[in-house]
Amino acid sequence: MQSEKGRTKMDKTFESLQHVVTEVLPHRDPTVVFGDLNVVAILQEFWENKEKQRALFPSERRVVYESVPSPDPPFVCYVTLPGGSCFGNFQYCLSRAEARRDAAKVALINSLFNELPSRRITKEFILDSVQEAVSSTSGNFNDADDPSTSIGAYHYMLESNIGKTMLEFQELMIVFQLLHWNGSLKALRDTKCSRQEVISYYSQCSLDERMRSHMALDWILKEQDSTGIISQELQLALRELEEARKAGRELRFYKEKKEILGLALSQIYRDCVALSKAEDQMILNVNSYH
Repeated sequence: MQSEKGRTKMDKTFESLQHVVTEVLPHRDPTVVFGDLNVVAILQEFWENKEKQRALFPSERRVVYESVPSPDPPFVCYVTLPGGSCFGNFQYCLSRAEARRDAAKVALINSLFNELPSRRITKEFILDSVQEAVSSTSGNFNDADDPSTSIGAYHYMLESNIGKTMLEFQELMIVFQLLHWNGSLKALRDTKCSRQEVISYYSQCSLDERMRSHMALDWILKEQDSTGIISQELQLALRELEEARKAGRELRFYKEKKEILGLALSQIYRDCVALSKAEDQMILNVNSYH
């Protein structure tokens, strides 16, 4: 049975979410917004209203949907928000439209939660986060003031992003998560780059096609040293993506891994096809010569 304290906390959270809806979507009824079948339109409207003050181009404010090709249910849909955060449907959906609505609902709930004061990086939040990181790693709290340590680097990144929401911070962290997964951070440490230098540089970089291509090239080089590593890593990424989607979590890290590894495999396949065609042409030329 849920405790009185737990119910009170949930009630306060729901009241806070209703307040966010009233501020960002003033003409919507906050008590029914989550049950509205037109949740796709509500999500788009939420982000358009939120981004108006930033004077972005319309294309930069778009909420993008991606349906996973499948002839039969269950159908899967991903939705990417302005900034890059990604969510998916977690229910068993019998149609593509249902999957799209469910993904939009998950994204809308997370978007609204992100507007709560507790989801913004403050001095108090940083202190609690660093203490939690120290406890989980058996580290030393004094390391927080030393950017050359992992705790210090985390502290430095939080301090550099004070005032931002957790989704905004997560969008920045995704670059460093991928660099760590890709092995690039270790390579940078081997060149004697300081953590501060790496953080300062990559904090200004966006995760675009150029960066994905560089990471895909790194995996192609790994494949040359260890045949099959890309396929193994891709299978792991697909499992992680599926588990995270069914849990209703943010998906961008797993989805980016899948995209980068898929790009690497497609490049290897294209090179193999091109090589095969070149070999066929050489055989034809030799036969023609004889």
